[in-house]
Amino acid sequence: MNWIDKLEKKFGRYAVSNLMYYIIILYAVGYVVLLFAPDLYYNYLSLDASAIVHGQIWRIATFLIYPPSSSLIWFLVVLYLYYSIGRALEAQWGTFRFNLYFFMGVLLHIVAAFVCQYVFGVNFSQHFGTYWLNNSLFLAYAATYPDMQFMLYFLIPIKAKALGIIYAIYFGVEIVVGFLAEHLTINMLYGLSRIGIIVHPAYSLMALLSLGNFVIFFLGMRKLHRYSPKEIHRRQTYVRSVKRGERAVGTHKCAICGRTEKDGDNLEFRFCSKCNGNYEYCQEHLFTHTHVK
Repeated sequence: MNWIDKLEKKFGRYAVSNLMYYIIILYAVGYVVLLFAPDLYYNYLSLDASAIVHGQIWRIATFLIYPPSSSLIWFLVVLYLYYSIGRALEAQWGTFRFNLYFFMGVLLHIVAAFVCQYVFGVNFSQHFGTYWLNNSLFLAYAATYPDMQFMLYFLIPIKAKALGIIYAIYFGVEIVVGFLAEHLTINMLYGLSRIGIIVHPAYSLMALLSLGNFVIFFLGMRKLHRYSPKEIHRRQTYVRSVKRGERAVGTHKCAICGRTEKDGDNLEFRFCSKCNGNYEYCQEHLFTHTHVK
């Protein structure tokens, strides 16, 4: 029993069923707040570590209302997407594990805000929102359902694992370049900013911490021995042996019409005792064929 199983046994009864339903409601409230009173969010509700230290404790929860998009059309599309992703993960993992994954991401967001504020002396967290939290949900979905297909821009079919790899590469670049900021040229910094990457070590560390729930959870839930070279070789050998076995299984085939058992569930085949050789016929040609002598 791993640590997740132990936690579930102890705290599983407290898990919130259909958690994404409530998160979607929070996003809807946040969209209205940012539409009509954006200063209210940034001044009193956002994830500001210094404000939390000075008594505004509610910010550790209210930052979650930050919507995933400011465009109404994309807001509705993304809302449906993340609701579907959350429900699928909860159905696959169970309510407790999904709760654990989501709230672990929330906790790491808060830790990242404090690290940025009190280690690097900068406050990215006010504009931090739920960006990394939502991305960690998508990465979890891509790892759990790699062959599920999305329609990119409603036109291009692409599998979840391909999108997950693209996201992982982008996030990897986003994390690495911040720690190399002082070694990058002006042109490189400008190019990175054009694709939405903030080049600062505090932001890189914040991104790394915020995606930590994906790393921690999958290390805790997956059996890592399945990725060892010995285990990979064993699985490949097994697959090859199964394929050889499938090829070795004989297929019934009529010597006259060429039909096999794959052409119909009701087809029956018999060997003719009067023919010289192993000739097999379907029930239609068993008594009508010319015997081979």
